[in-house]
Amino acid sequence: MGLVVQKFGGTSVADPERIREVADHVARTRRRGDQVVVVVSAMGKETDELLHLASQVSKTRPGREMDMLITAGERKATALLCMALHDLGVPADSFTGSQAGFITDTNHMNAKIVEVRAERVREAVDAGRVPVVGGAQGVSSNRDVTFLGRGGSDTTAVALAEALDGVCELYTDVSGVFTTDPRVVPVARRINRISFDEMLEMCAAGCPKPAMRAVEFARTHRVPLHVRSAFTWEPGTWIIEEEPDMEQAIVSGVIGDASEAKITLAGVPDQPGVAAKVFRALASAGVNVDMIVQNVSEAGITDISFTVPSEDLPTSVAITEGLASDIGANGVTSDASIAKVSLVGAGMKSHPGVAATVFETLAANDINIEMISTSAIRISCVVAGEQCDRAVTVLHSAFGLDDLTR
Repeated sequence: MGLVVQKFGGTSVADPERIREVADHVARTRRRGDQVVVVVSAMGKETDELLHLASQVSKTRPGREMDMLITAGERKATALLCMALHDLGVPADSFTGSQAGFITDTNHMNAKIVEVRAERVREAVDAGRVPVVGGAQGVSSNRDVTFLGRGGSDTTAVALAEALDGVCELYTDVSGVFTTDPRVVPVARRINRISFDEMLEMCAAGCPKPAMRAVEFARTHRVPLHVRSAFTWEPGTWIIEEEPDMEQAIVSGVIGDASEAKITLAGVPDQPGVAAKVFRALASAGVNVDMIVQNVSEAGITDISFTVPSEDLPTSVAITEGLASDIGANGVTSDASIAKVSLVGAGMKSHPGVAATVFETLAANDINIEMISTSAIRISCVVAGEQCDRAVTVLHSAFGLDDLTR
């Protein structure tokens, strides 16, 4: 008999029928002989609705009160699921994040887990009950309710699996991790197994599920993850620690991300401290810079281009324009109509010529590359936004990911 932590996202518990379906699945898992701990998100779009409600009544929206408001959605879902489980004869207890022992830092709206004291959850399991824990929440060292941020329920589930020495199943509205977005490339395949490192690179490149923080936590603590559908209940994608073998595919997935924008500082003096001043100012404003490219210096002058999340473009432009005269730059330009296309695969480490194939494929399809960034298992290219889907499609085909027999 093993212990499994099953996390269900908002679409999985969106209405009473879905909650009853989830309860039935939990009951089946128990009949199979496993101990079960459940983590749930708020129902459907309730978190978005609470955020909208807050914007209607307040301009200041203090972080402490926002956390108290948002976490109410998960508490509602835990109680309802427990009721559905009791109707099936499954003893269950609901727990808030603080009751489940999640101690966090004092940051509101995006708290980080400091410690998990899961004694009450363990006691419930040992007593033959199913603990149902509200995801994405905890209590700070100041004894305030805290919210872990978007995707925080995934992190809650992984942290509980680590604390209870179990495996973690992340149930969502898709049946696993795919080689690319099936809405863009209909022949995209579900990946059966993928390494933590590959999954982290795919998350960083724009893959929306699972949450990157959860994968980081799982890799650090070696918690096996199983991403699967709460609608078909079929086996999905295992994210585990594994070394590539002789059969390792060169590329595991191709990800298109149109959520970034590009900024270029032109005519920047090529001297120490200039880039540091720019990127420190952006970091202090909470802007997460992704790709950075600096041109070769000519006559002591260079250009610096970098990408930021689209929602941070106005702030980033204002900061760089404010610094331009101080650092002696000629001007600032921006482009919101770009996209990042990334290839990820552990097989890149042992297969030369991957970058050449990427560049040749894009060139053959008249797709211009504006920026390039690489790691040991990832190649990312910035292209025009309207060419994103076509770039994903041709690269998916070029590396054999269209082959349904694989």
